[in-house]
Amino acid sequence: MAAPDAATALAIEGWFDDHGLPYFTGDRADTVEGWLSSKRIVAVIALIVAASVAAGVVVGAVVADRGSLGTAVGVLVFLVLLGLFAGRLLRMGTMLRWAVRRTFGSLGLMFPLLTRALPLLLLAVTFLFINAEVWQVAALMSRQVLWIAVAFFAVIATVFLLVRLPEEVREVERDVVGDRVAECCAGTPAEEAAQRVTAVPPDLPRFARANLVLVLLFNQAVQVLLLSLGLFVFFVVFGSLTIPDSTVSAWTGEPVTDLPSWLGGHVPVTNELWQVSVFLSAFAGLYFTVYAVTDETYRSQFFAGVSTELEQAVAVNAVYVSLARET
Repeated sequence: MAAPDAATALAIEGWFDDHGLPYFTGDRADTVEGWLSSKRIVAVIALIVAASVAAGVVVGAVVADRGSLGTAVGVLVFLVLLGLFAGRLLRMGTMLRWAVRRTFGSLGLMFPLLTRALPLLLLAVTFLFINAEVWQVAALMSRQVLWIAVAFFAVIATVFLLVRLPEEVREVERDVVGDRVAECCAGTPAEEAAQRVTAVPPDLPRFARANLVLVLLFNQAVQVLLLSLGLFVFFVVFGSLTIPDSTVSAWTGEPVTDLPSWLGGHVPVTNELWQVSVFLSAFAGLYFTVYAVTDETYRSQFFAGVSTELEQAVAVNAVYVSLARET
């Protein structure tokens, strides 16, 4: 590869990293594919599980003599180790950082999107919040069952997104053809090279396509997380102001309790209010996710904001592949 082309290719690879697209660089995608297709991945997962179980047993049976705390520690260790593995080897941290930067950098654009779903969402979950049956279920759950319910909502939301997002990626691939390649490369390191090479967008490799799906998934997940945290604060404040402890006791049939000290003994929030707020904010996140992938107006507005970046990724990849092919 000529020196100018080599410099352009290097700049494009840096652009891929900055935009959460590490799998668009061939050697990195090959490394990840090699790991995922080998028996080493099974050994790594087994080690993570073993370390998590050992940590849970030590904390629950030896240090604190509390099985519930040991379970929580084991799950936390598993998530941390799995996150470190995915973030370093699978380079998902690069995608997540891009999604966080993009979300916080476009809060002004996100607000109109959220206001489409927020009125009906607030109406639905506020009705549930003042429903005695919801308090009887959510407030009296054990802490482990509560987190299992939250995780279940998160898994269902992720499945909904993973079913729909690949369709958006395939649509973008079909649109970036001919003169659109050079147009989409404007403002990128591939802009100059797109004018002199024959860049025919190839079919994206499976890992590159998965990369685009993942950055969309993380982008939507950050939005849902922000929405859920905002609703959690709303429920806590609203419940503290409007629902007295006597009403909570009447609804649940149990005395009101304080938050466990390890969560903050001086926080003026009851354990029951905290649990119901967590449960309903997680449910609201699932509701918003389903709305986001089924409402055509919301989807068109959301993808209008990210489709330009997806088209750029496909076009820049076409130039990147063409530079390597024409050497």
